[in-house]
Amino acid sequence: MNASVSGSSTPDSPDGPRNRGTGRRTARSLFLLPVLLVLAWLAVGGIGGPYFGKISEVADNNQTSYLPASFASTKVAALQEKFTDSDAIPAVIVYVNNDGLTDADKDFVTGRTSALSDVSGVAGTVSPPQFSADGKAAEIFVPVQDNDGATATVQDLSSVVAKDLPQGLDSYVTGPAGQLADITEAFGGIDTSLVLVAAVAVLVILVVVYRSPLLPFLVLLTSIFALSAAILVVFYLAKAGTLTLNGQVQGILFILGIGAATDYSLLYVSRYRESLRDFEGRWDATKAALKGTFEPVLASAATVVAGLLCLLLSDLNSNKALGPVAAIGIGFAFLAAMTLLPALLMLTGRAAFWPRRPKFGSEHPDRDGNSAKGLWPRVARAVKAHPRRLWVIPTVVLLIAAAGLLQLRASGVPQSDFVLGQTATKEGQQVLGEHFPSGSGSPALIVAPEGELDAVARNILAVPGVDALSVNATGTPAGTLPVTADGVQASPVPGTSGAPKVVDGKVLLEATLKDAAESDAAEQAVSAMREKVAGISDVLIGGVTATTIDTNAAAAHDRDLIIPVVLVVILFLLMLLLRALLAPFLLILTVLLSFGATMGVSALVFNHVFRFPGADPAVPLFGFIFLVALGVDYNIFLMTRVREESIGHGTREGVVRGLMITGSAITSAGIVLAATFAALGVIPVLFLAQLAFIVAFGVLLDTLVVRSLLVPALTYDIGRHVWWPSRLARNNAGSGTTAGRTTAGGTTAEG
Repeated sequence: MNASVSGSSTPDSPDGPRNRGTGRRTARSLFLLPVLLVLAWLAVGGIGGPYFGKISEVADNNQTSYLPASFASTKVAALQEKFTDSDAIPAVIVYVNNDGLTDADKDFVTGRTSALSDVSGVAGTVSPPQFSADGKAAEIFVPVQDNDGATATVQDLSSVVAKDLPQGLDSYVTGPAGQLADITEAFGGIDTSLVLVAAVAVLVILVVVYRSPLLPFLVLLTSIFALSAAILVVFYLAKAGTLTLNGQVQGILFILGIGAATDYSLLYVSRYRESLRDFEGRWDATKAALKGTFEPVLASAATVVAGLLCLLLSDLNSNKALGPVAAIGIGFAFLAAMTLLPALLMLTGRAAFWPRRPKFGSEHPDRDGNSAKGLWPRVARAVKAHPRRLWVIPTVVLLIAAAGLLQLRASGVPQSDFVLGQTATKEGQQVLGEHFPSGSGSPALIVAPEGELDAVARNILAVPGVDALSVNATGTPAGTLPVTADGVQASPVPGTSGAPKVVDGKVLLEATLKDAAESDAAEQAVSAMREKVAGISDVLIGGVTATTIDTNAAAAHDRDLIIPVVLVVILFLLMLLLRALLAPFLLILTVLLSFGATMGVSALVFNHVFRFPGADPAVPLFGFIFLVALGVDYNIFLMTRVREESIGHGTREGVVRGLMITGSAITSAGIVLAATFAALGVIPVLFLAQLAFIVAFGVLLDTLVVRSLLVPALTYDIGRHVWWPSRLARNNAGSGTTAGRTTAGGTTAEG
């Protein structure tokens, strides 16, 4: 449909045919709006840009911050600070000589304690060295202040313990402080390398898609400005304590902000280029493009935001934070794609597409299904020729792939496996487990009423997985007193005595576990401890192992609650958008099928290719949120256009036309989003690496198979009834045209 525009003196006249005086005034006023919009976004970018490097300052990567205050682990962590007068976390220094510690080695290790106390960031008394029963190793516990400087403190400790080592003696810094340093270092490149890799990947894809030197930069600029605005808002919300931010949420915000803004921009660019063939003036083309793009992009953004905000129902603070943080990113992505990009394209006009400028009045290469050339016209004709075959075969293949879900191991992984690759902390933990009880340095913490100390001690020591028990005390160099089934013992250090420290009528006990704090055996031991003291009131058990147990339980609760809620919310939004019941239901089924196939393939890849130790219980939930919300996105882009074309041409012809028109843009959007999520792989964190693969693979599967073949073929096979119970299902000929297939008698039927 070519709009007849006459009386315009230039091809890019922004106002179409008007008398010269009015046209000039109108032209100036019409160009004023996009100029003001661009200036406003430049100001936002100028203010928000510097916060790319600052947002990590308000992130908290301590695992206990993931849990709400109502959990026992969180309560114990808060009470522990009262007993130690600090929020310090232990670093465990390990010295080992495989040939056995010599007297010189022992003197050297003992002499290190004073040097360790002088390290900046050490928040209390350094314990005297404890020597292993096999005579080959020694361990020292160093309290490290839990703040932004913890990583630097661990690095300084590593330098001190390794200085002037005697021959044959090796040293390691491990324990919770070492693990926190590893996590912090892993997230260290999130402000620079992650954004840079994602931006370069997007730029390369856009250059290939558009083959234009200018347009890719306009789209990328829109994405970066959207992300800058989101980061600015999130930074101050996190600083004010309104939401909790950690490295995982931060990385997802970066990727989602760039990917979503680029996706929405690609849809607008496609519609704008189409409008430039129908309208001579830029303003008319902009109005037409916004009219055709605004509703599906708004529906897409609303669907993703609604799915993300369902995370507010989560027990885990980390999940709860992702909801509003990512929703803010999606909101600004939508706002930039619908304001900044149209303004930039209106100012640049057809020059943005150089050297392949769309000419006013030229034919649409993807409108005529019989003569159109290219990949997507061929795919559309294949759907028309073999609809049932092209939805049945992909459905069977996806069901087979979904069977791999049976091999998904998402019951949690040790915190030491949170960071990929071998680190000094992991090596130190292995050495520690060879010479000391594996739970050394990460004891289970028990807070109990003072009057129940003996009863609690007897119950805890009766658990087979407990190696030793001590109570926080005053007046002893070690800060603890040993506890046996007979009660609190005297200080083992000659010349000193002490007593259990009582705070608000409570005492703090530390149970050293026989097994590594993050092992299944340790989790069983802590669960048994909780069962043993369940009959004693006001007893709380926390520590590293308990935190892991509580986190996994909360993640499982979130998964079971949030997934059904997200499905209901998205189904409701689809019904509103498509004005039908059957089509939204079928779209949800196809996306669920795609999600199942993606998780099945991911399980096989994780187990047999990458050989990951397992997965966090939150991985399936996050994968579901993104794949369902984003997978529905591409179906929204397709089906809104199919519905639009169906009104005038009938459903089956609408499917063919809609697939041809949107095929290239939606495929490009899917590839861009897959590439941006794949960029998460540059951060050496297990959770993000798994999420990167799941979302990248799932988005490609949705884009290239589900949206390209399964959905259009199924819709074509069903015909107009797919819009049931709307009027479009009853009368689908549209605008007086005849739609559907020719029957044997020469009549037409929509089916």
